[in-house]
Formats: sequence, structure tokens, C-alpha cells
Amino acid sequence: MALPVTRSLSMDEFEAFIARPENRDRQLELIDGQIVEKAMPTDEHALIVGIFLSELYLIARKLGIGLPGPEHRFRPPDNQRQSRLPDISMILDPEVPITTQGQTARVPDVIVEVKSPDDTFDEMRRKATFYIENGCKLVYLVFPRPQIVEVYRPNVPSEMLTAADSLSGYEVLPGFDLPVARLFPAKRSG
Repeated sequence: MALPVTRSLSMDEFEAFIARPENRDRQLELIDGQIVEKAMPTDEHALIVGIFLSELYLIARKLGIGLPGPEHRFRPPDNQRQSRLPDISMILDPEVPITTQGQTARVPDVIVEVKSPDDTFDEMRRKATFYIENGCKLVYLVFPRPQIVEVYRPNVPSEMLTAADSLSGYEVLPGFDLPVARLFPAKRSG
């Protein structure tokens, strides 16, 4: 949901806006200079994020690479009109310092976005394209209904996977293999 702003905001204006006490608990992004509020996640959304995050954590530990995290704010280094907050992101290089305040001025290598009820398919695909065009190596778009995952990589056509398929980490996350069906639990179970 875009907030009513009559002009394009700078990064400094956006950071001042999100630092206000009344905005600190809100999930806000800057997209093309406009402030957009992310929807509060549903139970289904949170479960999918948790499952995906745990699977990425396991492969990251196995490969000795940077760890994934939820809701990590970043901006492309040369873009003052974008500040994004993907559901999960991961910088692969374990030597990159962990940001302890504010946003990271680089695009993560791996991004996962889970469709919320008010997201459109086209909005999700525009996000994936933006991430790839700005240096992301691997984007997974998760659509709880109809239980599909779209995979985006640079210079390769996107792929659509169903619950009968398995996700790969390709050359970005070698050895990562996640059955798509595992992302969509019918009920809570161990």
C-alpha cells in the first residue's frame, strides 16, 4: 500500500521518516521514491518464511557462507530512490560486515519473497526483475496459492515450479535442494 506522498522522496527523507517513533514498527519500503507499506504477514506467510529461512540456514552452515535473515533492509549502492525489505535475504560472502544500524548499501545475493494476500503476481515479478537487474544472483518468488515458486537468475529465463518439483540452489547455493511441497504445510507439524 503506497502512502500518500505528492513527490519523490530522497533516501535521507525516507530514513528520517522511518526513524520517527510512530513508524518504527511499520514495514516500510521506498520504491521509485514513494513510501510503500508492506502488509502484515499472515500465519501462512510467516510459516513459509520460517520454513524457507531454516532450509537456507542449513545450506549456509554447510557451505560456510553468509547466513540468511528475515526482513533485512537494503538499497542498491547507487540508487537513492529504492530501499527494499524482502522477506528473506542473504549475502553469501561471510566476510561482509553485518549491518548493525540502518540499511545495507548493497543488494543481497539471494532473495526470497512470499506473496501476501494484497500483493499481485505482477508486483512480485517486478520485484524479482528489480533485484536481478541490481545484482542479485538468485530470487525465489513463493506463491502460496496456487502453491508455485518462480525462480529468477541473471541471463536465464525464469522458471515456474509446482509442488511436484524441487528447488535448486544452482551455482549460487550448490547442494541446496528443497521440495516445493515442503513450503506449503497443510497443518502445523514437526
